[in-house]
Parts: sequence; structure tokens; C-alpha cells
Amino acid sequence: MNVGFFGIQYSFGLQQSAVNPIYDFLGAHPDQIPFLNLAGPLTGLLVQPIIGALSDKTWSPRLGGRRKPYFLVGAIMCSLALFAFPFSSSLWMAAGLLWILDVGNNTAMEPYRAFIADKLDENQQPTGFQAQSFFTGLGQTLANISLFIFPMIIIGTTGKIPNWVFGSFIFGAVCSIATVLWSMKTTSEIPPTEEEIQKMKSEKINVFTPFIDIFDAIKEMPKVMWQLALVYLFQWYALFCYWQNSSKSIALSVWNTTPEKNMKLYGEAVSWTGLVNGWYNVVTFLVAFALVGFAKKYSAKYVHFICLTFAAIGFLIFPHIENKYLLFPAITGFGIGWASMMGIPYLMIVSNIPKERYGVYMGIINMMIVIPMFIQTITFGYIMKHFLNNDPRQAITFAGVLLVLSAICTLFMKTKKQAISE
Repeated sequence: MNVGFFGIQYSFGLQQSAVNPIYDFLGAHPDQIPFLNLAGPLTGLLVQPIIGALSDKTWSPRLGGRRKPYFLVGAIMCSLALFAFPFSSSLWMAAGLLWILDVGNNTAMEPYRAFIADKLDENQQPTGFQAQSFFTGLGQTLANISLFIFPMIIIGTTGKIPNWVFGSFIFGAVCSIATVLWSMKTTSEIPPTEEEIQKMKSEKINVFTPFIDIFDAIKEMPKVMWQLALVYLFQWYALFCYWQNSSKSIALSVWNTTPEKNMKLYGEAVSWTGLVNGWYNVVTFLVAFALVGFAKKYSAKYVHFICLTFAAIGFLIFPHIENKYLLFPAITGFGIGWASMMGIPYLMIVSNIPKERYGVYMGIINMMIVIPMFIQTITFGYIMKHFLNNDPRQAITFAGVLLVLSAICTLFMKTKKQAISE
């Protein structure tokens, strides 16, 4: 059932590692990058909770069920945007396509989270969510490795864009739609009871319905979700800083260059960054299932705390490394943290929310992710320019400090299991 998540995350991996270098190839300045990434948080903020609320009230046997119609539409949008992206001739064309890509990613990703919660009982959910971490790591690994391998076999440029970018994105477009179609064909949804179907039919849906559902869900949100929101504030602000600056940080620390100084050398740094980011995703799918056992034996929040600490240490070391091979042990910490981020927080809250509202609450969790990203896109350009000297290495260090704060906040979370024991 999680094969489709592989395709969605391949698309997301390209967005993380290849979109910002495309902006660089098209001449973007470092302080413009956060604003050019505004599509991610804004579309996530609007799309995921709305899709979640609507999918809670949907049942269409002809289109596959409750969640499938939404992640099918999302996958189609992702594939079209990925196919068109390398043909960008200007910054604003690339930024516009990123908006379409993000709408597709968010339309597909949120109902996929709820799909897992729908299908699995409480004992199976830890494995189900960590299986998503596994496929997240696998999809993003291959996306990042493509940035290393494709430049060796696809040479030349078309306009300002290297030809290997075309290969990576077109391959991603095929993966996105093909894997989602596979999951839809091989995994059925659990039909609602007759009572649930009658309730859906009796509730009139209009343009205001999802917003009312979201507002009601936020009013009734359990305390642990508010605590998770604080963890996510620091965590996701930090990750956006890393993704936007990793290529340029490596270019400076290892190659001692920038896109403005030497575009060829910077291209080598981008390719190596793909390999480095591919490695942290390898770590993610290697450790994802091990975290399930630790979470069951100890506590999900302590597992997340330790994993965030590993990620923070990795970020703090990362910008000081001059040997390109030593980047791999440094980023291993982030791979462990990323495995936790993709699954463990959902374990901390899923038992605290009603099953019939999984969709809308998974959407609200995504709001907790994209609001910090939105804050980052409108504030970090100023911070980067006036406090960090437009130095991407300092941006990675800043991200490491934020992850330390996120790990500390995790310790104050009080899950349902803990409330019972205490």
C-alpha cells in the first residue's frame, strides 16, 4: 500500500535537491531563494487540510474509495509539473511550476497519511507509518542519486539548464504516476458502514464545509498536538534552511566556489550534494523499521528526541567539512532524524484523535509543518542577508541550533500513553 508513497517522495526529493539549483542556474541571488520557495508552505497550508476534510466526507467506489481519488489527482499534477520544470526559461516560470508541483504533492500526500491510518489497527500503525518513512527514504534516495548519476551520462545544456536535469525530472514524472497507480490497483480501501454512508449523504457539502471542519477540529485539538506544533516550528524552519542552502554550503566548504564564480564547479557541487542527500535517505530507509521497535519498547517522544539530537549534531558539523567524503558521516545524523520525522510524530498523536476525523487532523498536522516553512520564506531572506552575511554555511549552522531547540521541546510532550502511566 505504500509503493505510491515512493513516487510521491521521489517527486519531493527532486523538489528538495534540484529546484534550488535550477533557480541558481537561472541567476537567483541567495537572499531570493526563500521567497522563490514560498509555493511549498502556502500550498501546503491551504491544500492539505482542505483535502483532508473533503476526503473524510468522500466515498466513491467508481474512483477507488475515500482517499484514492485525491492522491490520484495529486500524482497526475506532480507528473505534469515535473515533466515541464526543466523547460523553465526564467525564474518566474520555474517558480510558477513549483506552485503546480506543490499543489500536486500536497493533494497526494495528505490523504496517503490518512489512508494508512484508515487501513491499519492500532498495533499495525507503527509499522505502517514507518513503512512510509522507508519509502520516503527510498524515493528521495533515488531522486538525489539521479542528480549524481545523470550528469555522467547526460551531458550538454539546453538554454541555461543542464541536460541531466531533464533526465532526472522526466524520470521522476514517470515514477510519480506509475507507483500511485500500482498502489491503487493492488490495495483496496475499507468501505464505510451503511450508517457512515448515510451520514455522508445527509451532510451537505459546500465551499465552506472544509473550512468549518478545520476550524472545529482546531478548537477540539488535543493538547499533545499543540505541543507537537511547537516542536515542528523549530524543526521545519531548520529543514527548509538546510534544503535551500546545502548545495551552496558544499560548494563553498569543499570547492571554494559559488554559482557566480564558476558555474561548472558549482554544477559538480550540486551533483555531489545529490549524492550526500541520497545517503541521508539511504540511512532513513535502513533505520526506519528499527525505530518502531524502540518506540514500542521505550517511548515515541524519547526516540524522536534522540533522533533530532543526532540531526542537530550533523548540521552543526556539516558546514565546517572540507573533505567531500566526510560529508557522509556528518549527514548520517540527519538521516536518522529524517526517519523519525516521517513517522514517529504520527505515532505520538494518532491515538489521541478520532478515527472518523483522521483526514482533517492529518491536514492540520501538515499546517504545523508548512506554517514554519512559510515563516521561513518571508523571514529568512532578511536573516540571511543581514545576520548571516549571505553565507550558506552559516545557514546550515543556524538550522542545527534550531534542531537543538526542537529536540528540547519534544521532551515536554505528553502523549496518551504517558498520561495513563503518570
